[in-house]
Amino acid sequence: MRWAILVVVLAVAAAVALWPRDDANDVRPSRSVPAQDDAALAEARQRAALEPCPQAGTGSSAGPLAGLTVQCLGSPGTVELGGALAGRTVLLNLWASWCQPCREEMPVLQEYSRQPGAVPVVGVNVQDVPSEALGAVVALGVRYPSVVDTGEAVQKALAVPRVLPVSYVVRPDGTVRQITDPLVFRTPDQVRAAVAAFGAAGSP
Repeated sequence: MRWAILVVVLAVAAAVALWPRDDANDVRPSRSVPAQDDAALAEARQRAALEPCPQAGTGSSAGPLAGLTVQCLGSPGTVELGGALAGRTVLLNLWASWCQPCREEMPVLQEYSRQPGAVPVVGVNVQDVPSEALGAVVALGVRYPSVVDTGEAVQKALAVPRVLPVSYVVRPDGTVRQITDPLVFRTPDQVRAAVAAFGAAGSP
C-alpha cells in the first residue's frame, strides 16, 4: 500500500514539473526596491543615454495618473506623470530588468518608437534596482524614457496585475486602457495596431 501511495505521489510531482506553463508574462514578486542616490547612478545614466523624461505641459492632469510623482530613471529629478502625459496619446509599458518577456519586448518598443507616426513610449520600471534597470536598457539598446515606480503608486493607481510586462494606452483626456492582446509585443506592427485600437476616445 505504501509503495502504491509513493508511486502516485511521484507521478503527480512529475506531472506538475512537466506541465506546460504560460511564459508570456513573468509573475511580479513582492520585493522592496532599494533607494539609490543620484551620485551613485550618474555613471550608469551616462552610459544609458536615455531620452529625457516627459515633463508637464499645458494640458491639465486628469485620470488615474493625475498627481502621481515618480522618479526619472535616466536623469535626476521627478515627474508628475499625469501632467507629463496630458493632452496626447502615450504608450505606457511596465517592465523590470529581471523579467525575460520584458527584455524580449523592449527592443520591439524601441523599434516602434522610431517609426513615423509612432506615439511616445514611456517605460515604468517596477520592482527593480535602478542600477540594474539602467544596465538592462544599455544591454538592450533601448533609449525611450523610463520612470521608476519606487512607491508602487502607478501600479496601485492602475490596479496592475502581478505579471510583467504590462502595457497601457494613455489617452489625451487622461483615461487609460490596458492592452491584453497581445500580452507581449513581438513586432512593431502589433504595437501600432494596439495603439490604434485603444488610443481614440470612445474605444473600449
